[in-house]
Amino acid sequence: MAETALSLAPSSREAIAEALNQAKAETTVATALAQNFHWNVTGMAFGPLHALFQQIYEDHFAAQDDLAERVKALDMHAQGQLSAMLERSKIAEHDGHADEREMIAAMLKAEEQLSATLSGVERVSAEHGDTLTEDLAVERGRVHEKFAWMLRAHLKG
Repeated sequence: MAETALSLAPSSREAIAEALNQAKAETTVATALAQNFHWNVTGMAFGPLHALFQQIYEDHFAAQDDLAERVKALDMHAQGQLSAMLERSKIAEHDGHADEREMIAAMLKAEEQLSATLSGVERVSAEHGDTLTEDLAVERGRVHEKFAWMLRAHLKG
């Protein structure tokens, strides 16, 4: 097990940074998605959904920085081009023209994707002995699963 990020082999740092950049790209797209829905939600559940979408985009905005800073701790390049992040993201943009249920479903799908991507970051980090990135990925995965649960609860009933 490595004691510091820089004590990892260069190939390990590259693999982990690639996984982190994927998570960061998807987190960036999900941030914009939540903010878009925050601006455009209407209907009977406006208040709670407006607040939930804000909670999500504020969390995700901070998470982008955490993920990028971990890439930099590995002495690798943190991808910052929006076009490149959109291209690689498994989460799609949305134009915001949707009813509240469609918004919730799209945000739920994004949160589930983020959780899955972060599970992949955790696996890659564990394989390469990077416990600090592994810990970050597990914690972020928990956050996304909680948001998924909260969104799923809105679709029941």
